[in-house]
Amino acid sequence: MNATQTSNRKGWTVALAGTGINLALGILYTWSIFRGAIAESVAQGGAGAFNWSAASINDPYAVCCLVFAFAMILAGKCQDKFGPRITVMIGGLLVASGFILVSQSTEYWVWVLGFGVLAGTGIGFGYSAATPPALKWFPPAKTGLIAGIVVSGFGLASVYIAPLAQWMLGAYGLQQSMLIFGVAFFFVVGGLALLVTNPPKGYVPTSAPVQAGSKPAPAKPSVDVAPSQLFKIGKFYTLWMVYFIGAGAGLMVIGSVAGMARASMGELAFLAVAILAIGNAAGRIVAGIVSDKIGRANTLIIMLVAQACLMFAAIPVISGQGSGAVVIVLLATFIGFNYGTNLALFPAFTKDLWGLKNFGMNYGILFTSWGVGGFVLVRLSEMLRAQTGSFAMSFAVSGVLLLVGAMLSLSLRPKKVEALATAPAAVPVEEEELVLQKAD
Repeated sequence: MNATQTSNRKGWTVALAGTGINLALGILYTWSIFRGAIAESVAQGGAGAFNWSAASINDPYAVCCLVFAFAMILAGKCQDKFGPRITVMIGGLLVASGFILVSQSTEYWVWVLGFGVLAGTGIGFGYSAATPPALKWFPPAKTGLIAGIVVSGFGLASVYIAPLAQWMLGAYGLQQSMLIFGVAFFFVVGGLALLVTNPPKGYVPTSAPVQAGSKPAPAKPSVDVAPSQLFKIGKFYTLWMVYFIGAGAGLMVIGSVAGMARASMGELAFLAVAILAIGNAAGRIVAGIVSDKIGRANTLIIMLVAQACLMFAAIPVISGQGSGAVVIVLLATFIGFNYGTNLALFPAFTKDLWGLKNFGMNYGILFTSWGVGGFVLVRLSEMLRAQTGSFAMSFAVSGVLLLVGAMLSLSLRPKKVEALATAPAAVPVEEEELVLQKAD
């Protein structure tokens, strides 16, 4: 087996291990199942019941999204400095600690601390270290594909966790189930962490094996932007705002889909969560492949417009004017698909625009928009639902914001710079990259 075959096999091992880690940490997207159990306990009352206000039931999930995102900055720094293996192990320990903590109490602040802060931080550490090492093993032409595959695990998690959680809630109750999940994911994430590693120093991925006697093609000049430079780049702010909108709108639906489906699907409402997860995962892979071919910005614009249309189409459904189970599942699936594209496109944007040297921290900084978007829109959605008794207003606001995001995304299209007359070939280069190269 030659060196190229060995590196390809190692690269796929790292990519699949990262996917497996995300399959465990993606329990975040099953929150709506746990939320339903908490809401039932609040309604029933009695000794040992959850005594929370209706508007606060989604708070642990909203805090988890926010903490997850900001933990990505510290986690990115950790994995850039100490490597992905240690970072993932820390993540597994923190998630396990958070789940074990909430299994011991029904108090609101214990759940905010355990599920929101501890588990959120742990998910951030594990998630941050799953994609970067995988991308480093593959050439730029596969950036979208590999990013899509690795992050698809996070979106796909609910396919097995949702029905498993539904069964465990009936068999063991909410708190015992959280204890089992915490212990299990510690061992799963810790074991897979052993397979995650960066390529050796000086490694350059190639698209095809080099023929004997021939010289490898020279590597293209890369741009490695330091985290402190991001705040001087206009596209960073555009990407941050668009990610805020796209992620927030999707997380709003994911956090409440089981509740919205329960009226027409009853105990089978968990199927809406699982099917949404399939769409979520598929969106990540498809967007990665498509964006490698037609460009990140074009793919993003298409996704945002489609998502806005789905939000508006969902309003009569969730208002009870046509809320059949099939329609709800279809809407959830396509909304999940469009949301999932964000999680493949924005890591690819980060690598394309700012390089791999500081990828962990750079993406962590950009990823704060995911957490802020989730926290703001999830919390706003729950407040509007408590006031109006429906999610209709939330979907309308999200639809308008998504259209604004699509307009902002037009500025992300790369602008071709005219080549000098003496240049042998004209290569599309982004103006921003030229400026950074000259500054080096």
